Amino acid sequence: MDGRQSTASQGISYWSLVWTQLRKDRIAVFGLWCILGLALLAIFAPLLSFNVPLYLRIGDHVEFPFGRELFNRLFFENSVDIFFNLLMALSPGYVLLYVLIRRTLLRNAPGVRVDLILILLLAHLLVFALVAPKSYFGVSNSFYRTSAVVDYALRMDQARAAGEKMAAVFPLRRHNYSQTDPVQSMKPPSRAHWFGTDKEGRDVFTRMLYGTRISLTIGVVAVAILVVIGVAVGATAGYFGGWIDLCISRFIEMMICVPVFILILTLAAFVEQRSIFHVMAIIGVTSWTGVARLVRAEFLRQKSLDYAQAALALGIPRWRIIFRHILPNAMGPVLVSATFGVASAILIESGLSFLGLGDISAPSWGQILSAGNVERKLWLILCPGFAIFFVVSVFNLVGEGLRDALDPKLRR
Repeated sequence: MDGRQSTASQGISYWSLVWTQLRKDRIAVFGLWCILGLALLAIFAPLLSFNVPLYLRIGDHVEFPFGRELFNRLFFENSVDIFFNLLMALSPGYVLLYVLIRRTLLRNAPGVRVDLILILLLAHLLVFALVAPKSYFGVSNSFYRTSAVVDYALRMDQARAAGEKMAAVFPLRRHNYSQTDPVQSMKPPSRAHWFGTDKEGRDVFTRMLYGTRISLTIGVVAVAILVVIGVAVGATAGYFGGWIDLCISRFIEMMICVPVFILILTLAAFVEQRSIFHVMAIIGVTSWTGVARLVRAEFLRQKSLDYAQAALALGIPRWRIIFRHILPNAMGPVLVSATFGVASAILIESGLSFLGLGDISAPSWGQILSAGNVERKLWLILCPGFAIFFVVSVFNLVGEGLRDALDPKLRR
């Protein structure tokens, strides 16, 4: 009997059992907490380092420029930053909505409802889709803002020189990741610049902080692309079998024979104006073969079990058998592969940025590491190098814990 069916017969949710097993692995739990911490750093990065005051009073004039400049495309050129800034601005509403739903509609549901969190995330993606584009069908989007960049430090100095009363509240650090200052070029770590500065005088700590957004987005989106492709290809091959399976399997083997990183370099070289989304797509469309083989093997096993044969005998459409019955039972190995895939995607993106094939407008850790290699400055090498090592390690730790939790032989 399938592990999922046996737990269901005992009145225990399969994924609740997996979560209970995963929580026994302290190293995997530590990795989960680290990933949560990285996500919070990515979301609330402007509150930690941004050169725009949250509150500013000059004379009798009071303003709150922080919220306005969060969506200024001249401050934040990359759409990834707009996504996270929007998430930071709306996060109190999402938390309140989550609590209200849990205490009303899902009062009797124990534990954290992952499906509810995913629904809220999809809602945020919809909001972002309305805010991000510059125009819809030729009509300008009123949410898309570009206004002149104001140097608030200079403005405060001018007000101070004029003898005006002034008060301001800034984030923890008064730096922007794209703010250049030739006077501060190549400064070692100090109280003013915790991780030093690069050749253009940009604060490395701030660039590392906002680089967390790039790395996590690259990992999650690229893995989502490769999982969708791999599941579709593997499910088709595994369920239908015959000549369809033969053709798809030979194609997968051909893709595996091509060195992935060389293929990624080739595709990246063809894109003239690379953006972060090009990098995500390139990694996703070249790294799906492992997921496809896992899903194919699971479908070959699952389709011969009693529940799949009974569904087919009852006349249930094949697409429903594939997506509603077999696929949920085959997702365990895919989740493990996806967790390792996030670490792999982050490593690949850092390699591309190190070689100069990434998005030059994004504060990638690979770019900082490349600058350190050119300038031979220790702080420009150690800071991004340790960050890449740490993030890849914690995702691998979670992947190993999830793999053990999904193995019935290792449950205790």
